[in-house]
Amino acid sequence: MNSADTPMFELRGVRKTFDGACALDDVSMAVARGRVTALIGSSGSGKSTLLRLLTGLVRPDRGEVRFEGRALDDRDLQRVRRRMGYVIQEGGLFPHLSAFGNLALLPRCLDWGPDRVRTRAAELCELVQLSPALLQRFPAELSGGQRQRVALMRGLMLDPPVLLLDEPLGALDPIVRHELQDQLGRIFTELGKTVLLVTHDVAEAAWLASHLVLMHEGRIVQEGDFSALRQHPANDHVRRFLDSARRLPEVSV
Repeated sequence: MNSADTPMFELRGVRKTFDGACALDDVSMAVARGRVTALIGSSGSGKSTLLRLLTGLVRPDRGEVRFEGRALDDRDLQRVRRRMGYVIQEGGLFPHLSAFGNLALLPRCLDWGPDRVRTRAAELCELVQLSPALLQRFPAELSGGQRQRVALMRGLMLDPPVLLLDEPLGALDPIVRHELQDQLGRIFTELGKTVLLVTHDVAEAAWLASHLVLMHEGRIVQEGDFSALRQHPANDHVRRFLDSARRLPEVSV
């Protein structure tokens, strides 16, 4: 198997507990390179725990996590994490730094020069359609949508091959969320990176991802494209979850 065929991530029989409660139970999956994958499921299903395992933020009690064909090793985590952009809900920006300061923090630690940092920030402003003037503001001076764009830019600053997003749009109002969903879809297509997106929103997952992984009580219950899950649900839970997205009621005029 050549490197192009090697999954970006693999989990092999992974189990993880917290204070005796099982968060992931015998989970095995592969994340293909260059594909957008969405982890979906109700709160507490194990989605965010799985994402943190992939970054090495938590370690499995049993089983193995692999990145680019190699088991995650604590001695190599710093290098590995530089190959991952990680975006969390509400952005997680440092409040005492300007937007530009947030973008520049890691590049400066890696000895990027000022011109290189500014050039990269300008490229990403264009990509996410954010005015460069806003980079001088602090997070509290930005709207929710602007903060999330800056958080995405921070995740992309080092041009990593992998982008991990944990409910990145969950805290936004519906109009801004819809706009950013369209932007994310365009960005994912343009960049061609491996993307793993955590969301509880079925419509968002179907819009952004070509491959969906539905989790329930720490296990993967079904995966595939949206049509496969919709037309051939593995069990009643899959059917109920996919039907849970409410439609607006009809309004008589």
